[in-house]
Amino acid sequence: MQDHRFDFVVDGTPEEVWDVMWKQTRAGIETDTVKIEILHPGDEDGNGLVRHCHFPVPKYLLSGGRAQSWEWITEARRPVSWRYDAIGKPLWSKASGWTRLEDLGDGKTRVYFRETYQVFNPLIRALFEKRVHDFISEGNDKLIEAGLVRSLKKLHERSQ
Repeated sequence: MQDHRFDFVVDGTPEEVWDVMWKQTRAGIETDTVKIEILHPGDEDGNGLVRHCHFPVPKYLLSGGRAQSWEWITEARRPVSWRYDAIGKPLWSKASGWTRLEDLGDGKTRVYFRETYQVFNPLIRALFEKRVHDFISEGNDKLIEAGLVRSLKKLHERSQ
């Protein structure tokens, strides 16, 4: 099983970070490399949200460099944390992810992210799990941080 963690600090209160992240999460995302479709919006806090994600993976998996996952949000507690569980392919895997927001004061928030990932088939797990998850995580880390920083900057510019 892979266990990936990263954190970063942004200019924004936990409430602002939550609102920006959840506005994007509920709307879905489409970039040059990632597409997230919302299949069910969940409740007011986001519990029960279901999304279908398309994202890049290494081409040696023979899936055209693309993968899919079906994810559902659980344990959402505004503006503190949320968790998701997922099933993905082409490696047929399961993942769980946690995001936690820590108020640092002075309008700053530390965003913590953790994801565990496990491929179901033991042989495929031994051959590919770490390399594929490292590839996915590197892209996710950059996408999440850059998107959040950009969105918070726009939010603050609009409020001035």
